[in-house]
Amino acid sequence: MTERLHFDGVGKTFPGVVALDGVSFTVGAGEIRALIGENGAGKSTLLKILSGQYRPDKGTLAVDGRPCAFRQPRDAQDAGIAIIHQELQLVPDLSVAENLMLGTLPARGGWVDHAELHARAAGVLARLDEDIRPDTRLGSLSIGQRQMVEIGRALLREARIIAFDEPTSSLSARETERLMTIIGELRADGAAILYVSHRMEEVYALADSATVLRDGRHIADVAPVGPEDADRLIAAMAGRAIADIYAYRPRPHGDAALTINGIVGPGLRAPVSLQVAQGEILGLFGLVGAGRSELFRLIYGAERPEAGQVLRGEMPLPPGDPRAAIAAGLGLCPEDRKDAALLALAPVRENIAIGWRNRQGAVPWLRPRAERNGAAAVIVDMRVKTASAETPIGQLSGGNQQKAVIGRWLMADAGVLLLDEPTRGIDVGARSEIYDRLYRFTEAGGSVLFASSDMAEVLGVADRIAVMREGRLAAVIPRDQANAETLLRLALPEPALSNPVRDAVPA
Repeated sequence: MTERLHFDGVGKTFPGVVALDGVSFTVGAGEIRALIGENGAGKSTLLKILSGQYRPDKGTLAVDGRPCAFRQPRDAQDAGIAIIHQELQLVPDLSVAENLMLGTLPARGGWVDHAELHARAAGVLARLDEDIRPDTRLGSLSIGQRQMVEIGRALLREARIIAFDEPTSSLSARETERLMTIIGELRADGAAILYVSHRMEEVYALADSATVLRDGRHIADVAPVGPEDADRLIAAMAGRAIADIYAYRPRPHGDAALTINGIVGPGLRAPVSLQVAQGEILGLFGLVGAGRSELFRLIYGAERPEAGQVLRGEMPLPPGDPRAAIAAGLGLCPEDRKDAALLALAPVRENIAIGWRNRQGAVPWLRPRAERNGAAAVIVDMRVKTASAETPIGQLSGGNQQKAVIGRWLMADAGVLLLDEPTRGIDVGARSEIYDRLYRFTEAGGSVLFASSDMAEVLGVADRIAVMREGRLAAVIPRDQANAETLLRLALPEPALSNPVRDAVPA
């Protein structure tokens, strides 16, 4: 196999943190190599070195046998490298066509050639099997559609080395299947694929080989890779065996902590009624576009409902008022962590303390020590891996950012957590830690409503499961009656249902 990409002893250090320590491996032409490891293992840092965002402190990077020293991202692009980032690198206010060809817009006589732009954009959208007009404003698309646009950019550039960073985390089943086909076509064309994913079933189905990183070090290479390697890979990633990442713990439930009565609003096609008890974890399952995120926004007050009511205990919450929701003890961790939950340039401390400040009114500005101590306690409790509480949160891995966002509401003493895709793009070790913290939270009387497109996660963690389908609540199922087939049948659009669903408790 022809060597296409080679890392030789690559290292990178930040103040107080060794992000990479002598990493070496090779990816050949026509090879799909999975890069796996827990959050903070060094995967993102390695991709940033490959993309030209970072320069290594030691070691070398070679493309097609030639050493490369990228000074900026454009150098990496010129070398035939494309990175499909988990946190999308797109411009919401530009059109889909403009985003697809950002930096390489076709021109004629000094002006953008819009006919050529739209023709080339339409061609790649057709290859992606996406029914999107090239002139559509990117910000109007779903996260999954934006991810496919990011993938389209790499196709247009005819990159020879493509790194995918959690590419399916926001994709529907159809989009995921199409992506797998496209990656197979790229491999057949001789591209070198570096595939970063925490979804091990994808690694087994797609990858020719796997490289495991832990704490910035190269731990193991496995080739070929398959389900029979699961225990070895997880142990290599975590440095320990993880028998059951969900480790479900039953606990008593109390009175209603959150009640949704006939709520109607944007994204919902029928009134939704739900109740979450004290001590309960209620899972919300559905396919992309089912209305889960829209329901969360209505509950939290980020969108004003057209009808219905939300109650915290027995107290009605004013509609369309997030401040009132926070004051009543609700905390939201949105699906789009980067744009909707984080102040990327602000320190970890400040990102954690935001919810606490909102509940304190004007007082927190007079209590800096209380803020520092509270944030420090959350960093320890949630095991947030950071050099310092003052490190900009944008420098942390996705999993550590998510831990900080959840910890934000623990510091604010929230009684109800609304978690939208809380473990998207997070490794098995960090997921296990988050589940354990949610169990402890509910054992102390808290309540959790969490939405996930990961069926195994919902079945593994929830006490009851509410299934959304096309903007409607299809059913609420007790844990002991739930299984994968029942959930999928309830979640699929009506025409796809071949048989009536039995054993489901009507919503």
